Amino acid sequence: MTPPEGSYASGLLGGDPTAERERLGGIQDSVDGFTRQTLVGLGLAPDWTCLELGAGAGSIARWLAECCTSGSVLAVDTDTALFGPARAPRLTVHRADITDGSFRPGRFDLVHARFVLCHLPDRDAVLARAASWLRPGGVLVITDPYQLPPGTSPFPSVARLMAAYEAVHAAAGADLTWSRRVPSLLARAGLRDVGFAARPGCLGNGAADRWRPLLDAAAQRMIDSGAVTRHDLDAFRADLADPAFVDVPQLTLAAWGRRPAG
Repeated sequence: MTPPEGSYASGLLGGDPTAERERLGGIQDSVDGFTRQTLVGLGLAPDWTCLELGAGAGSIARWLAECCTSGSVLAVDTDTALFGPARAPRLTVHRADITDGSFRPGRFDLVHARFVLCHLPDRDAVLARAASWLRPGGVLVITDPYQLPPGTSPFPSVARLMAAYEAVHAAAGADLTWSRRVPSLLARAGLRDVGFAARPGCLGNGAADRWRPLLDAAAQRMIDSGAVTRHDLDAFRADLADPAFVDVPQLTLAAWGRRPAG
C-alpha cells in the first residue's frame, strides 16, 4: 500500500510500533502476490544477487532468499527492528539509508523497491543511482502507488478521507502520483525492455478490503491536519459494513527496466 514499506513512514505514524506492524501486515497481505508474480515473470533465477530497498517487515526479502538458492539477498532499511532475525543463510539484513549512494555499481541482478521512492525528496536521483547498481542484464523494479483523484469516488466518505490521505503525504514530501513518471525515468537511466503492470487496490467489498488498517494507521495524522474529523472516520467505518461499499481508490504500479547486457 501507500506509505513507504520500511521505516520511512515513521514520521506519518508517529513512531507507533503497533500501528507500523499492522500497516506493514496490510501492505504484505494486499500486494505480496502481485510482487511475486512480477518478479517471477521477469526471470527470477536461483543464482541471482538481489537488493531489497526499504525492506520493511521482510516478506519479499525472505521469499527472494527462498527462491535464490545459489544467490544472495541484501535487505536494506533505515530501521530493521520490525524485520526480525534473517534466519536464512543467503539473506543479509543491513541497516542503512538507501539515499546515501554507497552501493558498488554493477553488483546486483535485481534491485527492488516497493512503496519507498515516492516518499523520498530526491526520488528521481535515487532511481538513477539504483540503475547503476545493476550488473549487465540485471533488472530494476520500482513499485509505487498511483492515487486516483479522490473526488471521483462515488462515496463522500472516501472522497474526504483520500483527499486528506494525499494531503498528509504531500506535507511529508511524498508524491502519490509519481509512479506515472517511473517508466520514463527507467529509460532515461539507460535501461531497456521497460515495462509495467498495475493492480487495483480494493477498498470495502467485505473481507476483500485491505485499506482499513492503512487508513487507521494514518488516521491521527489526518485528524491533526484538520482535513477530516473523527466523525468523518466514523462515517467511513460505518460504510465498510455495507456490502455495496466497493471502491478503487488507488493502483499499485510496478515498472521495470533491464540494464543492457553488452
